[in-house]
Formats: sequence, structure tokens, C-alpha cells
Amino acid sequence: MRELLQSIIPNLGDEACDKFVAYYELLIDWNTRMNLTAITEPTDVAKKHFYDSLAALPYLSDGTRIADVGTGAGFPAIPLLIMNPRLKITLVDSLQKRLTFLEEVLKTLGLSAEIVHARAEDFGRDPNYRAKFDATVSRAVASLPVLLELTVPLLKVGGKAYCYKGDVSEELPTAKNALHLLHCTAEAVPVESDYGARTLVICTKNAPTPSTYPRKAGLPSKKPL
Repeated sequence: MRELLQSIIPNLGDEACDKFVAYYELLIDWNTRMNLTAITEPTDVAKKHFYDSLAALPYLSDGTRIADVGTGAGFPAIPLLIMNPRLKITLVDSLQKRLTFLEEVLKTLGLSAEIVHARAEDFGRDPNYRAKFDATVSRAVASLPVLLELTVPLLKVGGKAYCYKGDVSEELPTAKNALHLLHCTAEAVPVESDYGARTLVICTKNAPTPSTYPRKAGLPSKKPL
């Protein structure tokens, strides 16, 4: 795993490499007891989880306040934090046992992040978090119209939602109404990959989110904007 990571992640230092290896070991160990990921082979984890998670790294500067909505096993937030521990990340998930895993990951890797157990819809309406973030990151969470409703309310005006996607040629047009209602613009940036099409959709919040959004839990996925 160490040599593999060094070959695919540019400028990977020894300390960061050690953390990725430890993260991988924890992921595989905990995955025997709970469903964290179907991807377990070292090469696949290194490329499809670790390297893929770093797509937004060039856009995130020290001190950026970021919410990883639907973080799951910690992707993309934990790899981003390994590469830049100065990011201020909040990990959000609705399943407590995943957050218990992430608590162990942070402790083992010597990293710091806030962990919040909440449904994304409820989190987006919480005054402690609504319109408080510079950026959001989300990977393998929902279709783009749903994802925008769950993430954009968290952003400050001018903030950006980084949505990790595959081929968005068909999905992006379906988000036009959501972009309009949530006062956003979107740019699709291709991500280098040797395992299929990968795209980082960067959505910029241009005005405050109407108080209607996000709608109550479950509604965004049942009736996308």
C-alpha cells in the first residue's frame, strides 16, 4: 500500500503516507464487522477512495471551514484532512456506527475534526450550521438536484459545494431547476482517472438560500427539485 500510494499521490510525504496506511488498516478491520465499503483491494482503495477523494484539495486553503455531508467511511474528508490537517472539517452522517468508526480513525491518525450525528436535512436547518461553511464536499451521496438541496443551505454566500461525480453529461442538466431555486451556478471539472469518468461539479452560492430549503427529511430524495 505504501509504494502504491507514493506512486499515485503527488508530493505524498512519509507522515501522510503512514496515516493513509493506518486508515486503510482500520477500514479493512472495521469492514469485517460493519458495512463501510465494498471496495477493499489495496489498489482499488488507493485509487477509488484515497486518490479520488483528493480531487477538491487544490481548491481548499488552510482554515477553510468544510462540511462533509453523508461522510460514510470518511470519504472524501479524511483523505483531504490527511493531506492538509489545517482544514476545519465537520463530518456529518445519519448512522452513529459510522461516526464511531470515524472517531477511532481520527484518534489513531492524530487528526482533529468535528463529528455530528444528524440527517442532512436537519443539519441544514440547524442555525448553528446553516450558512456557516466556506465549502461542502460530498461523494457518493445522492443525485445532483438532491445533493444541492442538502449542501447549499450550509454555505455562506460565495461558498462552494464540491460534488464528486462520474459522468455528469446527463445528470447536470437535471440540476438546472435546483441551481435556479438555490441561487447557484455550476461548473463541471474533469478529474484525471484510469478507472472511468470522474468529474468534480463545483457549485457556487450566489445569494442566500430561501428558508424553504432544505425541505423536511426524506422529501428531497422523494421529490427532487
